[in-house]
Parts: sequence; C-alpha cells; structure tokens
Amino acid sequence: MRIYLDHNATTPLRPEVAEAMARVLRDVYGNPSSTHAEGAAARAALERAREQVAELVGARPDQVVFTSGATEANNTLLAALPRVVTTTAEHPSVLEPARALGARLVGVDREGKVDPEALAEAVDGETQLVSILWANNETGVVQPLEAIARALPRSVALHVDATQALGKIPVEGPWDFLSASAHKLNGPKGTGCLMCRREIRPLLLGGSQERGRRGGTENVAGIVGFGVACELARKELGERAARFAALRDRLFAQLEDLGRRNGSDVLPNTLNVEFPGIEGDALLQALDLEGVAVSAGAACHAGSISASHVLLAMGRTPEQALASLRFSVGHGNDEAQIDAAAALVRELVGRAR
Repeated sequence: MRIYLDHNATTPLRPEVAEAMARVLRDVYGNPSSTHAEGAAARAALERAREQVAELVGARPDQVVFTSGATEANNTLLAALPRVVTTTAEHPSVLEPARALGARLVGVDREGKVDPEALAEAVDGETQLVSILWANNETGVVQPLEAIARALPRSVALHVDATQALGKIPVEGPWDFLSASAHKLNGPKGTGCLMCRREIRPLLLGGSQERGRRGGTENVAGIVGFGVACELARKELGERAARFAALRDRLFAQLEDLGRRNGSDVLPNTLNVEFPGIEGDALLQALDLEGVAVSAGAACHAGSISASHVLLAMGRTPEQALASLRFSVGHGNDEAQIDAAAALVRELVGRAR
C-alpha cells in the first residue's frame, strides 16, 4: 500500500464529495441558465454550493464567483487590477503575471515572512492591488494577514490566495479578494473561485453567468463537489488542524536529527526539510519506488530540476534548496504511515550519505 504525503499538490476526493458529484452528473443535467425545471434544479444545486463555499470563508454568497481554479481567479484579478505589489515567494499563478505586468516585488525573510511595513512602503499612488499568498504551497508559511491589512491604505485592494489555507486554518479575514481551488481540500480538480468584496471587470466575457462576472456555463458537478468539500472543512476544521499538526510533528520528531526545517509559523499539515548533502530529487524518486509520495517543491514545477524560487527567496543557496523535500499530510494518513515513511527516509538518507 502506498503512503501519500503530497496533499499540498492535490488531495484525494472525499467519498461524500464523489457521491454528490455523481448524483449531479447522473440526475442534474440541466443548464443552470435555462428557465425550465431541469435548469432550475441545476441552478438550485449551484446556489447551494455557493452558500457552502461562502460560509467557510465568511463571505456573502453573492461575493463568490466560480472559476476553473485559483490560477484563473488570480489571472482574472491581476488583469483587472494590473498595478500590483506582491512578494518574491508567491505561487507562479500570481508571480508570472505580476512579473509580466512589471509589478513591484517585495522580499521575504529567512522564515518566509514578508514585512508588512515593507509591503506598505512599496505601495505608491498608482498601486491598485497587493497580492499575498496566505499560506505558502511549498513551505506552509502563513503570512501575518491582519498586520498586512493594517499597514496598507484602504485605497489599495488586498488579495489573498487562500488555496493552501482553505480547509486547514480559519480564513475569515480583512481581504478584498480571495482565490482558492477545490482540489486542495478533497474536492475536484478544475473548480475554484474568486471571492470579490469589490467589483472588477471579468476576464472571460460571454454570457451572463456568475452575475456577469465570468462568462461560460458553470461546471455544476464540480461546483457541487467544491461546496460539499467546504461544508466538510467547516465542520471538521478544528479537528483537522489538530490531527494534521500531530502527524506532521510526529514525522519531524523522527527526522529532526537528519535535516533542517524550512520556515516557521506554518500550516498544520506542512513540513519542508532540508537534508544537507542529499539530492532532494533523487531522494524523492527513491521514496516513490518504495511507495511513499512526497514533493521536491511545487507540483506545478514537476519535471524541473531548478531550485525552488520560494526557498531561494528565503535566502537558501541553490544547493540547500535542491536538498529539500516537502511532506504534506492530509485525509487518510495515520500514525503507522508516518512512522513507516520516517523509517524509509532515515534508511535512504543514511544510505546516500
């Protein structure tokens, strides 16, 4: 049996989510924009999911715009508000369009945190948006959102990419825009949202779907799955956080003498460890052959042997970044799996050294 410790890349679909999606795919086949009974049934399922997603993040249902995922949501926002300030440790779906727009990039410290005052100093009279990855996908570092919001002028919109935070920590906060993807909290791939507390122009023009904010017929089954995943997360949040943190800490306790931890104040499920003198990619492949799935960085960069831009932004050398692995626990992991994975890591690191 394989041990999956790469939940920050994607998560297994919860049975409750799969069942809800199967029901929609089988029985709720109408177009939610249609006015007949079949359309009304699809529209009702869509709006119920909108309520479930909104409730998890402390938003109003009418502030939820469904998208194909956080990448689309992030690109929509930066296209609408292109004069942006962000950090050097962002997810590529923000960092790449931000660079293309000539955005101001603010560095992070060795623990992966951005200084709220440094962000505020980078804002000028033309800045429209500050975009922050609330919890980093590679290290799990959680940014001080409240302090960031206090430091910024209210004329500047605050966007948080909450893709990794959703379902792991409370995400009610002082944001103007929030993006997320369903597949990071045991929902389906290809579904996400952009929460809007301010109005912006849409990226995808077409029909009047999503109150005119995103053209195209909605992915009803995926959205229903997203809604169920959010409802489960809301009900289980405290239990999840405690459970994940216990598993993560159990893992690090068995690896602490082998390496150094990257980042502090991190998500309860995330552990990024540098194993000095080890090639992280080789260790990853060896673990995979033994039945353990981990990550050498962001899954979005799979196949790349370049050093993690996040760890480089945190002041690590390329050699240190390439010697690092990310372990991320989630639904389905238990203590026996953690112990087995830790024993394999110890054996493989010892053999390599």
